[in-house]
Amino acid sequence: MSGSVSSGLVWPDYHKNNVQKAANREPSDTLGKDQFLSILVAQLRNQDPMQPMQDKEFIAQMAQFTSVEQLMNMNTALTQMRNSIGSASSLIGKWVQWNEYDEAGAIQSLSGQVESIVSKDGILYSRIGDKEVALDYLLSISESEPQPPSTDGGSEEEATP
Repeated sequence: MSGSVSSGLVWPDYHKNNVQKAANREPSDTLGKDQFLSILVAQLRNQDPMQPMQDKEFIAQMAQFTSVEQLMNMNTALTQMRNSIGSASSLIGKWVQWNEYDEAGAIQSLSGQVESIVSKDGILYSRIGDKEVALDYLLSISESEPQPPSTDGGSEEEATP
């Protein structure tokens, strides 16, 4: 047994070994929705007009086609969600800045450290203290706390009397 541990399951599969495996993977032999539809169309074209396919068989095949299509769409959506959350999780621990309106309607610039990522209704939010900020509203991301802009009006020093 070797001294290192390797896993094929790395969230979200961005480990270099997994990327290389995916690039070298042979084309899948599974039946996709396009192939399924072309088989169904060929079957309809070649049916005997004197003995047409029974309705219940046709309905069953259409139901299967619909199920296959929906499962493929669900798989695509789950993969996209996993990739989104996986890349958004890299924000945890980073400092972010965003703008928000105060009660008077003035824009204020806020910053904080991302504690977690939350998904609500398909939108990803960064949780910063008691606030949840949509990732679309983040203005900057940094490793360290941003420095507030200088308000002294420049580098001139005031003369002391």
